[in-house]
Amino acid sequence: YRPLKRWSHHDSRDTIFALSSGHGKCGVAVIRTSGPASQKALQQLTKLQILPPPRQVTLASIICPKSGELLDRGLVVWFLGPRSFTGEDCCEYHVHGGPAVVSGILQALGHLKTLCPAKPGEFTKRAFQNGKLDLTEVEGLGDLIHAETEVQRRQALRQMSGELGQLYQRWSHQLIRALAHVEAFIDFSEDDNIEEGVLSAVDKEVEKLRKELEEHLKDNRRGERLRDGVQVVLAGATNAGKSSLLNVISQKPTAIVSSIPGTTRDVLETTLNIGGYPIIMSDTAGLRDSDDPIEKEGVRRAKARVTEADILVAVIDVSNSTISQDFILAHLHNMCLNVQENGPRSVIVVLNKMDLLSQDHLSTMQELCQKHGLPPICLLSCHTGEGIGDFLRIFRQTLETIYGDPLQGAPTITQTRHRFHLTACLDALRRYDVYRQQDLVLVAEELRIAHRQLGTITGRIGAEEILEIIFSDFCIGK
Repeated sequence: YRPLKRWSHHDSRDTIFALSSGHGKCGVAVIRTSGPASQKALQQLTKLQILPPPRQVTLASIICPKSGELLDRGLVVWFLGPRSFTGEDCCEYHVHGGPAVVSGILQALGHLKTLCPAKPGEFTKRAFQNGKLDLTEVEGLGDLIHAETEVQRRQALRQMSGELGQLYQRWSHQLIRALAHVEAFIDFSEDDNIEEGVLSAVDKEVEKLRKELEEHLKDNRRGERLRDGVQVVLAGATNAGKSSLLNVISQKPTAIVSSIPGTTRDVLETTLNIGGYPIIMSDTAGLRDSDDPIEKEGVRRAKARVTEADILVAVIDVSNSTISQDFILAHLHNMCLNVQENGPRSVIVVLNKMDLLSQDHLSTMQELCQKHGLPPICLLSCHTGEGIGDFLRIFRQTLETIYGDPLQGAPTITQTRHRFHLTACLDALRRYDVYRQQDLVLVAEELRIAHRQLGTITGRIGAEEILEIIFSDFCIGK
């Protein structure tokens, strides 16, 4: 195991301190120290002669060691390393959350020569360096802290639990074993009679791992979209009601609404939480031909955003009595063809302004909504709010169908960094097949590259395990 290079001037033996809870006024604030001087700092600030039992809450007076002034009465928790978050001796001070109290205690800790302020993320860095977390768990912790929706919380919690890291670690162990066997065959096959069957077993193991990686990468970027937000684009002709729909869904006047065609000329984004899923919803310019250079640019941007959408909401104005089922079907057919040109994506059709329809026309549109073989269609009125509930229900069902529950099934890729290294690992395994009949030295190098790419994801990169497997599996040299 080789840790990453240090990112601050602090030595790992330094004792660091910082406010671990949020800034601002609050009922309780948590201040943490980590390092070998945590015990001495605790005794200096509380005047306790005997340390509290580890991981038990103790009420104590917190005193400035320089002036002897009482700063607060709060709870202290002592963690004896390695059974702590960072793996070092740690102490937490749970104090009243007023800014003056927090500032006074931080200044008191700063008066101690054995302590220094923590750099951003330094507690988590030490947890990684001390083997308490791997990099995937560190990233899961960061995502959990920043999670804004229920689905993001679930996904981050699952990654923080180590399930994703365990999957990559299992693949890493398989690669190590395969590489060890190839290395053993290269170096010792003539002297120690290692048979050709060893390489056949490696071939099968590599083929199995390659298929698992390919399947893992075919996830439609589901985890990354849940982490960063699902891109939803409202598209349609001018005055179809896109901006009105955005305002109704967001429950605030996000977009300017006007009866004048072409009011929206740029892409307008808002973030939403729908059914626990993080949504980035974009209102776009009405799609039509125009001689106005500004509107033309807005239409160009709208078309570009449609190609980037994870879910497209096509808004159609059905208040015009000349619009028939045939017209809408032809419109949907052309729209779906254009959308699918840039990759598969989900489409939801909104037939807006139902409050302006005659009873006969309304029945015709309702009949259209029930037809099979079409994208989900809902009839609504942004003006009266009728049908909005049905739209949100269809929208949630679409999200659940595409992205599912992050707690179910195999863990998904959540970071672009992971995808980059997994793709590089897969490329190396594919080159294994190319070099297999040419040169075993090149084969071993590709396995080594594949293993290094997986190790980069978790932060665990080392060669010691390869030697252990060579000698334990083959008893080479007795």
